[in-house]
Amino acid sequence: MTLTDTEKLASAVEQAKAGRAEGGIPIGAALVVDGEVIAVGRNQRVQLGSAIHHGETDCLENAGRLPASVYARATMVTTLSPCDMCTGAILLYKIPRVVIGENRTFLGGEDLLRSRGVDVVVLDDADCVAMMTEFIAAEPTLWNEDIGEED
Repeated sequence: MTLTDTEKLASAVEQAKAGRAEGGIPIGAALVVDGEVIAVGRNQRVQLGSAIHHGETDCLENAGRLPASVYARATMVTTLSPCDMCTGAILLYKIPRVVIGENRTFLGGEDLLRSRGVDVVVLDDADCVAMMTEFIAAEPTLWNEDIGEED
C-alpha cells in the first residue's frame, strides 16, 4: 500500500506535537522511502540545547547512515517549509521530493529546491498552519531564535 502525502504528513505532525509537548518548537519531519516511513524527527533545539536539531536534520540523524541509493528514492516530509540549513541537507543527500505541511508562517528554501530539480509539494494543511500560528504568537522570542532573527 502506498501512503498518500497527507498520510505521510501525519507522522511529521505527530513529531511536531511531541516536540511542543516537551517545551520545544512544533516542527516535525519524516523520511519516507518506497512508501514506508523509515525515520522521524522533530525540532529539538530547546530540548537538546542544540543549534542544528531542526525537524529535518533530526530526522536524518535518526535515519542513520544510508547509501545514496536510498536517499535517491526518498521523500522528506516536513510540517513547515524547510529553512536554509534543512534545504541544504535535502540537497546534500539528493532527496528528490519534499512534501511540506505549510509555508504561510515561514517560507524557506522552496525556490532553491525547485531550481535544483526537487519536486516540492505544499499541502497547505490547516492543522500545520494553526500549530505554527499558535506557537509563534505564544513564543515569539523562541521562534525568532529558531529562524536566526532578533526580536
